[in-house]
Amino acid sequence: MRLAFLCLYEARRRLATIGVAVFTVWLFLHVMFGANGMVVYRQKRAEYVNLQNEIQTLQDDNRHYTDQIQALKTDPQTIEKEAREQLHYTRPGEIVYVPPPPVQAPDTRSAKK
Repeated sequence: MRLAFLCLYEARRRLATIGVAVFTVWLFLHVMFGANGMVVYRQKRAEYVNLQNEIQTLQDDNRHYTDQIQALKTDPQTIEKEAREQLHYTRPGEIVYVPPPPVQAPDTRSAKK
């Protein structure tokens, strides 16, 4: 009787150990690769950081353009600068130097073979 009890006890102990090991492996796989696992978390975190950087860049651009618009509405020097650059305006008596277009090198690919 005692031998049967020991065999039953050993079998239950091994079965429990195997069950715990299987559960541990399943839990590890679920935590790492599940729908909300570590792999997905790291991907989402990297995406979040990229979006935050893009938002910051766009906000900086927006602030720059807002400042530029405000300066164009109120600052005469900025208005004059833009008129000179965009419309090629000059003051009376000023001489504007316009550089010639760059010279392109001759095409040597069609030379004799």
